[in-house]
Amino acid sequence: MQLKENWKFRAALFLISQSITLFGSTLVQMAIVWYATIATGSGAWVAAFSVCSYLPQFAVSFVGGVWADRFPRRLLIAGADLGIAGVTLIMIFLMPVFSEGPELLPVLLMLSLIRSVGAGIQTPAVSATLPLLAPEDRRMRFNGINAAMQSAVQFAAPAAAGAVLAAGTLQSTLWLDVGTAALGVALLLRVPMPAAAKGSASDSLWRSLRGGVAYTVRERAVSRLLAIYGAFVFFCVPGGFLAGLHVSRTFGDSYGYLTVTELAGFAGMTAGGLLMGLWGGFSQKERTLRTGLAAFGALSVLMGFAARFDAYLALMALYGVALTTVQTAVSTLLQERSAPAMQGRVFGLMSAVYSICMPLGMAVFGLLADRIPLWCLMTASGAALLIQAGAEAFVQLRRRG
Repeated sequence: MQLKENWKFRAALFLISQSITLFGSTLVQMAIVWYATIATGSGAWVAAFSVCSYLPQFAVSFVGGVWADRFPRRLLIAGADLGIAGVTLIMIFLMPVFSEGPELLPVLLMLSLIRSVGAGIQTPAVSATLPLLAPEDRRMRFNGINAAMQSAVQFAAPAAAGAVLAAGTLQSTLWLDVGTAALGVALLLRVPMPAAAKGSASDSLWRSLRGGVAYTVRERAVSRLLAIYGAFVFFCVPGGFLAGLHVSRTFGDSYGYLTVTELAGFAGMTAGGLLMGLWGGFSQKERTLRTGLAAFGALSVLMGFAARFDAYLALMALYGVALTTVQTAVSTLLQERSAPAMQGRVFGLMSAVYSICMPLGMAVFGLLADRIPLWCLMTASGAALLIQAGAEAFVQLRRRG
């Protein structure tokens, strides 16, 4: 009873602990990529660091989901954070051995690989822990607040990385990761955690993996939500991840334009999280998802046709609101529709879906952007999301009929 009464304290402490560690991790990863950019000026190296940041997480996340269903999730989260911090600490002491510049890059690439593996273990455990911390009728709001905090952290981390690198060295930047991990884990270990339903620990890892896939396929509501999420991530690439390219081609290639565009997007995402935290969405959560998808698609189309930069910025901010609405609705519905003993594997699969669909979208739309105007790609992807929202509405109407 006490755990239920103190859920707001538990939830706030957990979110603060994860925001602190996310801030440190994002800051250091940005600093490493910028260091590689300045040291080499090579797009190939920057691409290599990007691949190493996503591919290992994709490969490990479903295994991490199995562990989240077997072992205490708090210990998994803390262990992943401390493991990454430990490797970073070793790197700090080894850096004087290596020459700065391009000679250091292979070692930093290995550090990025290890960090991505840790994220693949940690992310499913965090996602599966969230539904334990809030009552069912408050989860949409709780997930919205979580999304707002993550957006705010991801907005602040790049600016902090630039400031730290300008004032110090990469080695001093790495110390921040160690410090934030230690502080975040210290707070996490103080969170009273209710017991979670666990999968069978006697099954082999391979059997547990197959069981998670079979469960997802069998549960049509879960598989449909993951398919919607994968399509959403894929089609948000032209308007979201390629926004800088569109701005530079349409409005100007100054850093001011690019910076303001990023600010508008992150401000919208933060506002969207706060909106979901205060409002909580429609009583029918599927309606919240459909509305977010439709708004996201419509805004993508309008952004493609925007002729003035101020109008584009306003649409980009609303685009961020719609993006957070969709992500929050999908996460909440998956928390409700998946069995407690399977949630680690389900969210591990969700993490894997993101880790493959986002780079796939970048590869497909990035190549097309050299042959087709970006506004056409933004319009087409927005239309695809509008069709997806309409299809979901049609399915719901048929079920009610």
